[in-house]
Amino acid sequence: MCCMTKAAPKRKTAQTDEAKPARVPRVPQAADRPPRPRAKAAGVYHHGELREALLDAAEALLAQRGAAALSLRDVARGAGVSHAAPYHHFAGLPELLATLAERSFQQLGAAMQARVDAHPADAREQLLAIAAAYVDFARRRPARFRLMFGPVLASRQQHPGLDRAAEASFRVLLDAATRFDASAGPLIALTGWSLAHGLSHLSLDEAFAGLPLPGPLPEPVELMRLMCAKVLAG
Repeated sequence: MCCMTKAAPKRKTAQTDEAKPARVPRVPQAADRPPRPRAKAAGVYHHGELREALLDAAEALLAQRGAAALSLRDVARGAGVSHAAPYHHFAGLPELLATLAERSFQQLGAAMQARVDAHPADAREQLLAIAAAYVDFARRRPARFRLMFGPVLASRQQHPGLDRAAEASFRVLLDAATRFDASAGPLIALTGWSLAHGLSHLSLDEAFAGLPLPGPLPEPVELMRLMCAKVLAG
């Protein structure tokens, strides 16, 4: 007991740092990564784009089927959107058709105004060109022409945009007629419109075929110019 030996120091275990299990790096989880931006799905439009896309689809279907066979579901399918999408912009099919008619009157008015601008100093030539533009529009867009002057026009008071566009297109003709003859402008405008409108419908319905006439008729647009020139000559 008097000579207690000093305890030997503890030996290190054989397991060193090198022998410890390697630390496995943590694999980032999906929740750790920032979300990827989603690609724009086909058929998804911004607010204004959807409205125009629906009108474009309606215009294409109208040319194929006519207004009587058109439905909002078909228009939505043609635009590549859900069947409920049109209701974000149109209360129903009548409102969509009225808006399409409004667009058509705007285009007709622009076409007539372009003819006026091409003859700034000649009111007579302006009238002839307006009448020709009217018939040309009807011939190129028969389904839309029939829509513009079909039942939808009778409801124009319920669609202010359509009402303004129809009035603006007639104003182009009325102003030209008034420049030609200040006192008889309204009568000339109504006469020219009636003549151009009647010829357009007769032409679209092929009513001139087989008439007992001494020779072939000119093309409708040229025939319109000849008829208006005869009226203006008095």
